[in-house]
Amino acid sequence: MNQPTIDLRGYFSQRTDEILDLLRQLVEIESPSTDKAATDRISRFVARQAQASGGQVTVVPDERRGDHLLARWGKGEGGFLLLCHLDTVWPLGTLAQRPWRVAGERAFGPGCYDDKCSAAIILSAFSGLRDLGLAPNYPATVLFNSDEEVGSRSSRPLIEQQARQARVVLCYEPALADGALKVWRKGTGLYTVTARGRAAHAGADHEEGVNAIEELAHQVLRLQGMTDYDRGTTLNVGWLQGGTRSNVVPELAEARVDLRVRTAAEGQRMDRVIQALQPVLPGAHISVTGGLSRPPMEESPLTRETFRRVQEIGAELGLELTCRGHGGASDANFTAALGVPTVDGLGGAGGASHSPEEYVLIPSLPERAALLAALLTRW
Repeated sequence: MNQPTIDLRGYFSQRTDEILDLLRQLVEIESPSTDKAATDRISRFVARQAQASGGQVTVVPDERRGDHLLARWGKGEGGFLLLCHLDTVWPLGTLAQRPWRVAGERAFGPGCYDDKCSAAIILSAFSGLRDLGLAPNYPATVLFNSDEEVGSRSSRPLIEQQARQARVVLCYEPALADGALKVWRKGTGLYTVTARGRAAHAGADHEEGVNAIEELAHQVLRLQGMTDYDRGTTLNVGWLQGGTRSNVVPELAEARVDLRVRTAAEGQRMDRVIQALQPVLPGAHISVTGGLSRPPMEESPLTRETFRRVQEIGAELGLELTCRGHGGASDANFTAALGVPTVDGLGGAGGASHSPEEYVLIPSLPERAALLAALLTRW
């Protein structure tokens, strides 16, 4: 489809204040993953914005998490699938402690970088296309989900269903700090390791007890020692709990473990190793629950070629796009694992996600809106 040549960067640059104000509105609708009422509020706001720019919106209800949205421009299959999450890690009330503010070229506020800047970019891009009289070359679907920060358990089937019908997946997680896109991401596993011993009086019957915390300490050191930076494999025991009081030999202790891997084969290997943990102390017992939660987005000729096409279109706008990998996971992991062309990190540039200093670089907002408009009309 031939589209008229328009200075998209110039157009969206002139709309920077509008995009920034939209981001402010999104940030000021707090949306922690664990609060359905809150995430439903932001979903309704986004639905209205999408409809105003010509999108056909379908609400996909969820009883426990926030409702998910499918916003479509055009009809048919085999088009673009954009992924963006509306939930954040910040509890209600965070905004009162750290309100929205702008300082120089940076905007601050809970969730501004991860991932509300992406919602502002996407909505602004479609609004701009409408005003410019342009339309995507292929049908475009945006899946706004509300549970990405807690593993996308509810939305994963929807993500995979939509991805199987897509020509390409554009994942709008934020870019890296320097604006780089992401062509690989680590896969993740979440495990709970439980040690069971035998309770006893710590003074009168100490020798009769089997200390579950001691057993778990052996397992923690074993797990931490499995980290292999050369393979890109890391294990992190990030939570421990055990015992009742100091004068009781503890009968029960638990640890929660985060696993990160570069390849599916490594994930399967590590899963077998973790599931096969054996006790060290006589009389102790070990059980493991959990498993692999997100497959890795492996770097491949397909991910490189998908990035190369994005890079080419960006160059037409005068944007110099680069790519790297990232140890975190996103919904792009699911689509890449299906063999669907996927590129990630198309959101705004910034930094300090999940921290009180989270920020987004304001100049990246119109640039990424222009890039999306170009991707939709020039792919």
